[in-house]
Amino acid sequence: MINLLLTKSGWIQKVKVESTETTVDPLEIRKMRIFNRLNWLGLLTGICLPIAGLLNNDQLPFVAWIVAFSPAFISGTVLLFNFYGKSTTGLMTYFTCYPVLSTMVYAADLDLGIELFFVLYGVLSVFFLPKIWQAIFCGSIAALCYILVYVLKRDYAVQLSDLNFPFFIGNHLLALFFIFYALYLIKKENTGYQQELLQSNQKLQAQKKLVEQQSAQLSDLNSLKNKLFSVIAHDLRTPMYALKNLFRNIEQYDMPAEEVKMMIPDINQEMQFTTNLMENLLQWAKSQLQAAAAHPEELNLALVTQEVVGQVRLQASGKSIQVKNRLQENKLVWADKDMTQLVLRNLVTNALKFTPENGQVEIGSRELDSHIEVYVKDNGAGMSAETISKLQENAFFTTQGTNKEAGTGIGLMLCREYLHRNGGWLTIHSEEGQGSEFCFTLPKR
Repeated sequence: MINLLLTKSGWIQKVKVESTETTVDPLEIRKMRIFNRLNWLGLLTGICLPIAGLLNNDQLPFVAWIVAFSPAFISGTVLLFNFYGKSTTGLMTYFTCYPVLSTMVYAADLDLGIELFFVLYGVLSVFFLPKIWQAIFCGSIAALCYILVYVLKRDYAVQLSDLNFPFFIGNHLLALFFIFYALYLIKKENTGYQQELLQSNQKLQAQKKLVEQQSAQLSDLNSLKNKLFSVIAHDLRTPMYALKNLFRNIEQYDMPAEEVKMMIPDINQEMQFTTNLMENLLQWAKSQLQAAAAHPEELNLALVTQEVVGQVRLQASGKSIQVKNRLQENKLVWADKDMTQLVLRNLVTNALKFTPENGQVEIGSRELDSHIEVYVKDNGAGMSAETISKLQENAFFTTQGTNKEAGTGIGLMLCREYLHRNGGWLTIHSEEGQGSEFCFTLPKR
């Protein structure tokens, strides 16, 4: 059972809708709103019309006064039923008492000109009563009463039109008003209900679309995860086994220091790859959990680049590659420092990977309208248009470097995501045999 408090035209209407369900049909609530408004009008009519008749000193028969007061009594009773949660009883009372009481007046050989109300009761019973048998029962009573008082008998001893013609016209106008007002309320509530259904359907469609998008993202992410971890399982195993074999040989065969020293560069290269892989992997997992929120601050790109160049110094010296930092000191951007370092480190590491020995990697910048573009350019083998296309799809893709360095494809994916969170973007320019240039932008400070 629910309570519905309505405020209309200064009237406070409290409706209790009977229901054994935890939720009530919104259409039934709308019907009860209309029904209560009609009963409030009936209550006011049953009070105002008799008072007007008394003030006018109308000499009407006693039964006419009963009819005049009946709307107040019946509608008041129905409102009490609704207040106490007996809405079905109130509906049945309304659609049986009104036509029966009106017929009793005509049975007293008095024509008050209220036959149009029988049409009103029949039409409204079909709309308001929840069960078919109730609508048929009450509609049949209204139809039968109409036939008895207006079709089978037309001549009455007392005619209200002769006693008080304005009152007689007023009854007809009142009946027409109730009919059209009831139809207007029904149409208005049905329109509102349809709009609610349309809005609800639009929300459901939006939710469905969101669920489908999330499902597609989860499917892509799951596919990426499977591919990624298959590569990780292979690539992590190689350096671990290399270290294991080195330590085992040192322990079992008492290897000379010279031989151990000769193996160190290869082991170092493998561990450098493993370190980069683990860092990218952890950052990728963090980003997928939506935990890596950007915390922008004022950054000096030249200083950030110096730090990154220092971090890759050993990797560069291992291939005798010269790294040139051409960024000026006054290049200030507004971005997250850790994310910017990760982007720049991945791009520089990637450039070192594809640059041959004794090559060169250059880091510089260009001024744009609202951003600063940083480029990382190498003089390596370059890439084909097909390779660039695969990289720009933001999909899982990797190739081996000039010294067979491995990769996982996580780096560029992280770069794009972190740049997006900082208001920037990544572009790739390359030709086979002409080297590559990776550019990213960040908002100016």
